[in-house]
Amino acid sequence: MNFVNFLRLFLFHLQLSPGKESHSRLMICGFFIFILPLISFPQASTKLLRSGNKLYEQGKFKESEKDYRKSLELNRESLKGQFNLGDAVYKQKNFAESSKIFGDLAGSKISSSDKAKVYHNLGNSLLEGKEYDKSIMAYKNSLINNPSDKDTKYNLEYARMMLKQQQQQQNQDKKDQDKKDKQDKEKQPKDQNKDQQNKDQKQDKKDKPQEEKKISKEDAERMLEALKNDEKKTMQKVEKKRVQANQMMIIKDW
Repeated sequence: MNFVNFLRLFLFHLQLSPGKESHSRLMICGFFIFILPLISFPQASTKLLRSGNKLYEQGKFKESEKDYRKSLELNRESLKGQFNLGDAVYKQKNFAESSKIFGDLAGSKISSSDKAKVYHNLGNSLLEGKEYDKSIMAYKNSLINNPSDKDTKYNLEYARMMLKQQQQQQNQDKKDQDKKDKQDKEKQPKDQNKDQQNKDQKQDKKDKPQEEKKISKEDAERMLEALKNDEKKTMQKVEKKRVQANQMMIIKDW
């Protein structure tokens, strides 16, 4: 029988036992009823914390997260519960939330050794989230509290390498984008000029009169001779009509 159950049984018998000091017994009973939750809640929280640890070791990170959260509902000030919750969330690749949990823990009043662990895990969460500059700062803070941690030193160098690669990739992407923008800018006027040239050519072709066909000297002479003949015939017709008109006028009688 644990202490809580024993205390409850004791209080039950205390309430039933007769005596002159019943009022005092009731006061004692009320006092123990008040402190019972203060005793039982931490015990329940610890039990859930241990259950979560067992599930975590078995690789059941989602189930362990549930127990850690239940444990924290009973004891919100549990640093172990918060730390282990951050680990369980991290194992599920929820790096944004694990970063928040460890970030909040880093501001707590804890020992230097615990703070080094918190900053180390914060650095890991930020590293997985590709926030390399922030992860570097977290690892540095971890080493301030524990300068001899080899794992943190290794992770710090790895984060620096990843940050350098990220910056190089960003610079290359910027160069590629600038080059593309420049090519698009240069290509656009050329296409516009080409379209304008086509329009001008069509307009010129439309407005330009057709060139006269070149003729030979012989053809020109024949055409001239034909024109002379046509003119001669025309004059003869005009003269004939003029004579006829005069004759008509003469024979008219009043």
